[in-house]
Parts: sequence; C-alpha cells; structure tokens
Amino acid sequence: MLITDLPADQRPRERLQSRGAHSLTDAELLAIILRTGIQGKNAIQLGSDLLDHFGSVSRLLSATAPELAEIKGMGPSKCSLLQAVVELARRGLAEELRSGPLLQSPQAVSQFLRLRLHGQPSETFLGLFLDVQGRLIACEEMCRGTLTRAHVYPREIVRRALAHNAAAMIFAHNHPSGSVEPSKMDKMLTNELKRVLACIEVSLLDHLIVNDHEAWSFKQHGLC
Repeated sequence: MLITDLPADQRPRERLQSRGAHSLTDAELLAIILRTGIQGKNAIQLGSDLLDHFGSVSRLLSATAPELAEIKGMGPSKCSLLQAVVELARRGLAEELRSGPLLQSPQAVSQFLRLRLHGQPSETFLGLFLDVQGRLIACEEMCRGTLTRAHVYPREIVRRALAHNAAAMIFAHNHPSGSVEPSKMDKMLTNELKRVLACIEVSLLDHLIVNDHEAWSFKQHGLC
C-alpha cells in the first residue's frame, strides 16, 4: 500500500504536522527522510527494513554509505539524505558540548565521539580541548594508526593545548576490532600524557575508548 493510500491521519508527514515528531514511530520518521519507497514497499516499510537490518536507530545512523547501500532501495540519494541527518546530529552535539561543561553531559560526549569516530578503518586518536569552565574549544585528530608512543607525539599535544589556551583535555580513540577494553599500551600512553600535560598545568579529565555502540572511560574506572 502506498502512503498516499493511507487515511490522512495515518500518514507520517500529516501526523508529524498535527501531533509532533514525538508521536511517530522510528520507521515513520525514517519514511519522512527517505520520502519514497521501492516497488512493492512504501517508505515506512523501507524504514522498517533498515531498522530490522541494523537492529537499532543508533546502529542505523552510524552506518557507512557502503553498509547502507547493501539494503535494496537505498540508492545514492537516500544514503546521502541519511548521512546528512547524521552530520547535522554530530554538529548539534558539538554545539551542545560547547555550551556547557562536558563532564555534566557524559552521554552527549559519548554520542558525539561515536559519531565522530564511526567507520574509521584504523585507530584514530582525538584530543578534545576544554576551557576553564569545561566547555569544548576544539576537537582535533592527533594521529591515526596503531597507538604507540611513536605515533602519538606528546610534544605536539602540548603545542596544540597551548595554542588553544586549554585548561583541560579529554582524549578519545576507537577500537575498530570492537572491544573497548584498554590495552597495556593504552594505559601507558594515558599515564604519560597525563604527566606531560601536568607540566603545563593542563588537566587530563578522561580518556575514552569507543566503538559504534559503547564507550569505556578511564575516569570511571579510576585510571585517570
């Protein structure tokens, strides 16, 4: 059945306008973004197929273009629309982090980092620079590849911290393999960076290891 064949009060767009976006199901919200379905399936049914395939909204929104393209009916145009929504979400979260202390919104920080690091084929190390009120100044990629002392340069991190006049930092990196448990090298690197930053009176607030679905905090485990 086409969406236009549904009664007006059951069509996603009309329901959104009359009752608000919160009244729609996940599949109905996706239908509004996708706009059209494919032969034999309307946009709501296509949205349901996407949710069934990825298992959750968060996993769907963190999917790469090649992963989305595996779904029948997800051509370049629809993939671009979903990726645009994700980028807007990422930018909105970044604005939220700049508006208040990061440690007061750990969920927003975790969501931002998962979106920021999703799809990276190798380990990517980020530095989040904070002002004296704990607000985000900047988020910069410090290195890419297996994390070792040879790849993460403490001197460069110190230089960037001074350039931003940062009062504190949070580090984050991804584990493409999936597990967020820290390695021995992760722990050694964290301790070294904490010591180096202390020399310029910059606090290391946390180091997060993330994958697409969860984050592991050094601070929460008493290691930072």
